Amino acid sequence: MTITQPTVTPLAATDPELANLITAEEQLQASTLRLIASENYVSGAVLAATGTVLQNKYSEGYPGRRYYEGQQVIDQVERLAITRATSLFGMDHANVQPYSGSPANLAIYLAFAEPGDTVLGMSLPMGGHLTHGWNVSATGRWFRGVGYGVGRDGRIDLDQVRSLALAERPKIIFCGGTAIPRIIDFAGFAEIAAECGAVLAADISHFAGLVVGGVHPSPAGHAPVVMTTTHKTLRGPRGAMLLCDAEHAKTIDRAVFPGLQGGPHNHTTAAIAVALQEAAQPDFARYARAVVDNAKALAEQLLARGYDLVSGGTDTHLILIDLTNTELGGKPAAKALDRAGIVANYNTVPFDPRKPFDPSGLRIGTPAITSRGLGVAEMATVAEWIDRVITAARAGDEETIIAVRREVAELMAHFPTPTGD
Repeated sequence: MTITQPTVTPLAATDPELANLITAEEQLQASTLRLIASENYVSGAVLAATGTVLQNKYSEGYPGRRYYEGQQVIDQVERLAITRATSLFGMDHANVQPYSGSPANLAIYLAFAEPGDTVLGMSLPMGGHLTHGWNVSATGRWFRGVGYGVGRDGRIDLDQVRSLALAERPKIIFCGGTAIPRIIDFAGFAEIAAECGAVLAADISHFAGLVVGGVHPSPAGHAPVVMTTTHKTLRGPRGAMLLCDAEHAKTIDRAVFPGLQGGPHNHTTAAIAVALQEAAQPDFARYARAVVDNAKALAEQLLARGYDLVSGGTDTHLILIDLTNTELGGKPAAKALDRAGIVANYNTVPFDPRKPFDPSGLRIGTPAITSRGLGVAEMATVAEWIDRVITAARAGDEETIIAVRREVAELMAHFPTPTGD
């Protein structure tokens, strides 16, 4: 009888300590219910592309205009990603080199504003992003950031946006954010930007996958500049893209390189190309619809259990729970849920009376669990677990939290990760 020895990977042979940590993370991701709205699972193909020999190349410049020789293949890889991006999003031009969303947004500033100029973006506590001019970010220190918010109904107040835009005359208006559960009115923002002479930049990082999947309106034709990260709902690697109308192509490209960064990460560019190819398939549209269906079903289940949701529900992948009426802050709630194998993040809510590091909100989303195959039928169970854990956390009932952890692991064992971990 021949005994087959276990395969030892190069990583395990070289660095068993790190290999064990990665294995532990694989097991954690497989056994938990990941409700972080900005997280997802990539496919085996995307994961494979990030670990190729493209890692070995330096490629400063753009296809056909590099500062290094030996770029014959790299140019084809980047052109492929660009073509797929412009086709999928319906924009004239794409730059696939930004390292992540924050430097991609910074490139927009470099392209269209000077230090000290006014920019208008959604306030961070209202659901915006740090890089939309918030005061603790470089974008709020180097530029004059003015913030708009939401009404008491939790929805963006376009009347306020227009009033601020006309009064402040910003060079750039950002729409989009990190905790917005409702559809973005790109047409409404475009009218305001045109009226005050600003460049409209749509940050669709959170819901880009919903846009290409046809379940969220597209900014194409409204915003001349669009930024998106390539992970989150798009299910690609951790990177970013800038898309724009033809008239801004050279300005955007110069802002990315040489304005902000050197050589692109070619292995990430390749993985972006793979993710874009996957997003162009009919199955991806079904996935995007399932993400929204799951979020709406989960929101309805939480509402039925007496939870307050910002804006009263969701149109997207994201739910923002206001825990004020539970007498439990978002931070202890998130930590209790984590102990139960339900991974979420604490978050400010509009008009939050608590401090940012101990806010009243809990942000959850359905992209990752939908990638695992969970559907509307499972959302009642997910809502019940959330309710049980929050109730237990208030009472100091750790036994219930541990019991939920076992139940979560049992359920997730029936829904393998896309890479089979």
